[in-house]
Amino acid sequence: MEKLIITACLTGAEVTREIQPNLPITPDEIAEAAYEAWKAGASIVHVHARKADGTPTQDMEVYREIKEKIARKCDVIFQPSTGGAVWHSKEERIQPVYLKPEMASLSTGTCNFGPDVFMNTEEYIETFAGIMKENGVKPEIEIFERGMIDNALKLVKKGLLAMPIHFDFVMGVPGAIPGEARDLVYLANSIPAGCTWTVAGIGRAELPLAVMAIVMGGHVRVGFEDNVFYSKGVLAESNAQLVARIARISKECGREVATPAEARKILSMGQ
Repeated sequence: MEKLIITACLTGAEVTREIQPNLPITPDEIAEAAYEAWKAGASIVHVHARKADGTPTQDMEVYREIKEKIARKCDVIFQPSTGGAVWHSKEERIQPVYLKPEMASLSTGTCNFGPDVFMNTEEYIETFAGIMKENGVKPEIEIFERGMIDNALKLVKKGLLAMPIHFDFVMGVPGAIPGEARDLVYLANSIPAGCTWTVAGIGRAELPLAVMAIVMGGHVRVGFEDNVFYSKGVLAESNAQLVARIARISKECGREVATPAEARKILSMGQ
């Protein structure tokens, strides 16, 4: 079995300091959280930028500062979000890709997102994929429903996305696919052979789905974007604490954790 790739989703766009007092907000705090997550076993950091007051932003210059500060600390793979917050425009959302990061997230469909709607029209998807291709950025395809896999495969047919694809199954968002074991098996069995996948379980689904992914040969995403608790009613101390638990469980199951260099090879990056 391949080594396990752990992604740390450090901030998200919805979590606030009122919800999680340890949330990193400034570029310095996000860079330090990335460094601590890397030391704990993360090989990718998924980043949503924030303004000084904590408001989500897709400003390219803020992402640039975060990217540069992380790079000075470690070789973790920097993966900015192109989802942003639900109110960000298409033009705002794509800004971080022009920094030419190694990876960026790419959602391939519209879905309910709690009381909101996460909008990804066919035009959005194709535009984002085209810009990523032009800038040499490997997309991580975010899947909130089964049909989004088919949308990604359409991009392959149109020459906008290259195989093998790396999928991120985001599960347990209210209004989208549930975070049940059967649903993870369904999604994992629905992608083409040779592709890789990560699971991002939301809230209480995070740990059970992570353990499933470890034994199924998939990969794992954890962090404050998805879940602010370490156990029921107990807030996590840091993103690194959540990463360290997954690294420990994986090693106890006999599966080693990938370094960033090993993750790049597993994900066929730079090919």
